[in-house]
Amino acid sequence: MRFGARLHAAIADRGPFCVGIDPHAELLHAWGLGDDAAGLETFALTVVEAVAPYASVVKPQSAFFERFGSAGVAVLERVLSESRAAGALALLDVKRGDIGSTSQAYADAYLDQSSPLAADAITASPYLGFGSLAPMVDAARKHDAGLFVLALTSNKEGPEVQGAATDGGTVAGRMLDHLRELNAGEVPLGSFGAVVGATIGRTDLDLDVNGPILAPGYGAQGGTTADIARIFGAAARQVVPSSSRDVLRLGPDRQAMRDAVARANDELRGLTG
Repeated sequence: MRFGARLHAAIADRGPFCVGIDPHAELLHAWGLGDDAAGLETFALTVVEAVAPYASVVKPQSAFFERFGSAGVAVLERVLSESRAAGALALLDVKRGDIGSTSQAYADAYLDQSSPLAADAITASPYLGFGSLAPMVDAARKHDAGLFVLALTSNKEGPEVQGAATDGGTVAGRMLDHLRELNAGEVPLGSFGAVVGATIGRTDLDLDVNGPILAPGYGAQGGTTADIARIFGAAARQVVPSSSRDVLRLGPDRQAMRDAVARANDELRGLTG
């Protein structure tokens, strides 16, 4: 089953909410843990145990694991495998983007299901040109994985590139066009998604790419369910709103984290109807 179909089924079963696993130093300290590999392991695997059986998607941020070197990457491998074993789709937030053989190596590392870092999907940056992602696109198709491509992010620096004019539109608009082309004819949902911030405000771009839309910034960063409905319109049913701190700050209380996931899904479920 292709990633888009698996995600569509997971959202129908569990709801659209995505839990980000971002082991910030301050969160480790708030849990009474050390800012070291041992603290990382306790934190990350507790979150997985709490939420992966209930959330449709978990999204570990690779950088927060990589900062501990090989020990941190070993924990990331467990987070990915144990999340998937619990029934969640694992979206690895790596935002990789390069050319040629290096792009292929990233694809092999994260999308080849024989890799110890295999995920259901990854985030990718297209700003070396969308064609630079071709090895990742090919690997996603070969391995029934997914790709979430940065399109319209909410960081203040984003418009410098994403809002630049090109071919009668904007760079961000062209990225969305490419995704629509990749997802053409896919039912019930394509496997090539866009990353569009939940706090971008108004946009005139067509955000429906016949694929999923990852919307970081939901919750603590200010994005609301009303914002999702307003920004994405008819495409809101394809949106996977993502939040980390709203859930993680409740740890290490596993039940409190589970309840936060349930509340978010209850609030968001109307968007998928």
